Amino acid sequence: MNPPSPSAPVAVCHAGPGGYLHALPGIRRKTMVHGARTLLAEFKLARGAVIPLHQHPEEQTGYLVSGHLVFTIAGGEHDMRPGDGWMIPGGVEHRVQVLEDSVAVEVFSPVRADYLP
Repeated sequence: MNPPSPSAPVAVCHAGPGGYLHALPGIRRKTMVHGARTLLAEFKLARGAVIPLHQHPEEQTGYLVSGHLVFTIAGGEHDMRPGDGWMIPGGVEHRVQVLEDSVAVEVFSPVRADYLP
């Protein structure tokens, strides 16, 4: 039996120093790859930076690769260290304080149109 053919083309991304956008002071974002329903982004966050309180309709699932972040999600504080992960439902207010230079990887669903290259 043949495997089913994908409904969308395959997409891959290779590591490299280019492609980062300055999203906010001290925050650089790179859209790595996206499909029909998900988008993968890498964030490089500088110590002292803040992502202010905001919300968006997309669900946000992430993983802290390195550094130290404090998330405020729906009013609760969450101290995040390397190896920690999170899921923020769409429409939920959240902010991030960057306590050390950090790298985070996040998946958004559905695809965030404002993150498309």
